[in-house]
Amino acid sequence: MWTDRRHFLKSLVANSALFPGILSQLLADSTTPVPGQPHFPPAAKRVIFLFMSGGVSHVDTWDPKPRLTADHGKEVKLNHPEIENRPGYERIFLKRPGWEFKPHGQCGTQVSSLFPHLAQCVDQIALIRSMHTSHSNHYNATLGMHTGSFAFARPSIGSWLSYGLGSSNQNLPSFVVLAPQTPYAGSQVWASDFLPAAHQGTLVIPGNAPIANVTPRTPRSQQVRELAAMAALNRRHLADRSADSALEARLRSFETAFGMQMEVPAVFDFQEESDATLALYGLERGQTSGFAWQCLAARRLVEKGVRFVELIDVGSSNNWDAHGDMQTHVPLAKNVDQAIAGLLRDLQGRGLLEDTLVVWTTEFGRTPFNNTPDNPGREHHNWAFSSWLSGAGVRPGIVHGETDEYGVRVARDGVHVHDFHATILHLMGLDHERLTFRHSGRDYRLTDVAGNIVKGVLS
Repeated sequence: MWTDRRHFLKSLVANSALFPGILSQLLADSTTPVPGQPHFPPAAKRVIFLFMSGGVSHVDTWDPKPRLTADHGKEVKLNHPEIENRPGYERIFLKRPGWEFKPHGQCGTQVSSLFPHLAQCVDQIALIRSMHTSHSNHYNATLGMHTGSFAFARPSIGSWLSYGLGSSNQNLPSFVVLAPQTPYAGSQVWASDFLPAAHQGTLVIPGNAPIANVTPRTPRSQQVRELAAMAALNRRHLADRSADSALEARLRSFETAFGMQMEVPAVFDFQEESDATLALYGLERGQTSGFAWQCLAARRLVEKGVRFVELIDVGSSNNWDAHGDMQTHVPLAKNVDQAIAGLLRDLQGRGLLEDTLVVWTTEFGRTPFNNTPDNPGREHHNWAFSSWLSGAGVRPGIVHGETDEYGVRVARDGVHVHDFHATILHLMGLDHERLTFRHSGRDYRLTDVAGNIVKGVLS
């Protein structure tokens, strides 16, 4: 029986001339932390990062603008070359929100009817209405939201947290990405780049087999012997190549893969979940896809000690990029609304929200205007958009910052992507200026040379 794993491995070590490092790691409990210490006591132990790919319209979801409704069709002058030089935009007109806003919760935060379930969770949310970013293209803005760099490949925020804090479960990756399709910026969204390759995200694709080939084809006792022999040879090879992080990552990947055979099947088997829990997420029993599946999988992963779990909402045929028709926001919102609200309630009910940080964001907003008064869509808008935080260390039920009367520009307490990242790292016990890595003669960090902690959202 595999319950005798520790006894078997001790016997193997005692009778082996190899004494490879992997065996001593396998002898440890799966919850033994891999080295990695925060700079100061953290509010949060883990992050669930919810990314809505394509650009969610802030003025149709989280940022009510009565004047935008009142002045619908009014021609405006923005005096900005990015708009003035865009073909077809010699004249621009205000476009009203397509959905009604109402106050919700004890805090009274206004949310549109696109998110009826999340609207009931606003007392647990710190809403930031003054986000802004440095690029209006999907690729660059998505890259920036994940890596802090808008033009060059850099490590993902999940990789930085894995590098800074390590893993709390040796049998699972410290950074997992749940996504049905590849988003803008591709795999760079979860890449480790110049950080040690072991910190890159592990992609999980919803379906009947979320992680392929995880079921062992040989007995575990044989696998241990094979890994022991291979580890000894590889460590000897690595000794002459100590600067080869890719080789080190390959060694660790074998070890992690071995442990994942024990943990992964159980993590993605929802049979033990009650009907009430499935209903909370809007999930059918036996369902293996959809954003509700991603949300429940995220809860189960953080329960097992995964440090950073990202959920990417990106479909095979569309996302939140509503150039042609804002009505495409309707099915997209329905797909995520109950699932995310269910995740927040489930985490809170299990006592996990106390030390879990939940982040909701998109790469940029959408224009409160268009080139004709009756244009049904909205364009990319990086000057202002909305994001929110919930959980560990976050002030619940508050709104931080505001945009102008039409939602065009930030009017107060602006939060750049670098500030957003600095705040997330702070909540995880990391100083964004001290979390650095030497590469090509320079100390790099997630926030580049900028970033201020958004103290207004901290509890």
